[in-house]
Amino acid sequence: MRPATGEGARRDITAPLAIVGTGLAGLAAAVYAARRGIPAAIAGHGGALAYTSGYLDLLGRLDPPHGRVDDPWPALQVLRATQPRHPLARLDAEGIRQAFEAFTTFVGTHGIAYTPPGERNLLALTPVGTLKATLCMPRTMAAGARALAERTPGVIVDVEGLAGFSARECVANLARHWPGLAARRVVFPGLAPQTLHPEVMARALEVPSTREAFAAALREAAGDAAVVGLPAILGMHRPDEVHAAVERLVGRPLFEIPTMPPGVPGTRLRELFEDALPRHGVSLVAQHEVGALHLDSDGATLELADPFGPIRIRAQAVILATGRFLGGGLRARPDGIREALLDLPVTQPEGRGEWYREHLADARGHPLNRAGLEVDDTMRPLGRDGRPHHPRLFAAGTLLAHHDAVRSRSGAAVALATAWRAVASAVETLPGATSPGCG
Repeated sequence: MRPATGEGARRDITAPLAIVGTGLAGLAAAVYAARRGIPAAIAGHGGALAYTSGYLDLLGRLDPPHGRVDDPWPALQVLRATQPRHPLARLDAEGIRQAFEAFTTFVGTHGIAYTPPGERNLLALTPVGTLKATLCMPRTMAAGARALAERTPGVIVDVEGLAGFSARECVANLARHWPGLAARRVVFPGLAPQTLHPEVMARALEVPSTREAFAAALREAAGDAAVVGLPAILGMHRPDEVHAAVERLVGRPLFEIPTMPPGVPGTRLRELFEDALPRHGVSLVAQHEVGALHLDSDGATLELADPFGPIRIRAQAVILATGRFLGGGLRARPDGIREALLDLPVTQPEGRGEWYREHLADARGHPLNRAGLEVDDTMRPLGRDGRPHHPRLFAAGTLLAHHDAVRSRSGAAVALATAWRAVASAVETLPGATSPGCG
């Protein structure tokens, strides 16, 4: 990146690959590009990463009559048969595995270890004490899945003044799955118990003296319980180290439970990438929305605004990972749903009256939640003529059509696997590229 020569000067970034969007799909694409030795530039206004639980789902639920999925890899075959246009149905299982393994290896190397992507789903706890199926979870949460499976005598602890997490609610909802579980409450050391936020407590627990005082409160609340669950507040940076330190002080296994979003697990990932990606040759322009994207025969130009002067990114290929409505990739208007940057055609219900079904909890979900871009097998968005819009334009993540990631518990898989494929395809378009495709 060439530095500005004065206030208001344009800053230029040149990279082989540009990524638009700093949510899970965009950041994963940057990781996969770096893994291939391809310097990438990534820009976005923050994405929805802070709203994630930290769990990495593959496929947790199929449409009726199938229901919850325990064995996700065979279930992908059912998905291919019943929803052949779903993004995961168009990708091979080996590529999906590699995407999960590469992503979890990267974040684990930089301080947030995950359970390995195995053959079966794990049962994970939600902020309200319900259960969901997921493929991988942060190590700080893994003891909860084990304790639930073994019905280990335990206690869930919350914090006085913490909004968005209730130990009593968790225990009440888990009663039929985990009998004998108890609820307790502690006062967080050094903070007035008014309205506390998870991020504040997580950063405070990076201080050893705060950890010691908090562990003392947890020991007293735990009583004879063999395992202790608590909201996800065990440190912001390198939480594995904070978790291990508090666990030693408490003297029994601890596990985190995500709080209502925005929460600490997603913020941890965002800050990890902000620190780690530049060290892997990635030009990260965080908290900046891409205002315009121009395509030409040689690649793409991204235009961004900044108080210190405009920013321009020039790349030979570009991946759109802008998400749907929360991420800003799609915009709902009176005349329909529009793609934000290039006005690419969006697959959507014919009229606004068909966006939603009559009942909120309809088992089929709502058609609006499957809106998005059509792509070919290389993740190139299709234009109105049904052909790729541009040979060096690719897309990944929830921006793609034909999936309801929330209902199917497949959001992370769609993000990671389509980013994996998009990077492989984009690399093949770069001049002199010799890297083989990666699934």
